[in-house]
Amino acid sequence: QVQLVESGGGLVQAGGSLRLSCTASRSIASISWLAWYRQAPGKQRDLVARISSGGSTIYADSVKGRFTVSRDNAKNTVYLQMNSLKPEDTAVYYCNIWPYNKYWGQGTQVTVSS
Repeated sequence: QVQLVESGGGLVQAGGSLRLSCTASRSIASISWLAWYRQAPGKQRDLVARISSGGSTIYADSVKGRFTVSRDNAKNTVYLQMNSLKPEDTAVYYCNIWPYNKYWGQGTQVTVSS
């Protein structure tokens, strides 16, 4: 089972940017879909964006036009570029395959101050 480790979170002001990284323990080239999810305090974990092995992308309506997901198979890494951040983007961000399985990492905290 591939292990995924998230990094890149932090504290940023509204309107700012962050880039999250998700590095896999093995090659991701054969994984059809990889995805970013997020969970805000007291809320369920939601899908943010996903990317196929061919580079197709799908985004939640709440992040369309602001977030960009990408993958670098040579580096076994998936990225989430987050621009124009809003306080409502505050959450712990996780990566996983899509549909997700039970193997969640620690996630990375993103906090957006107003």
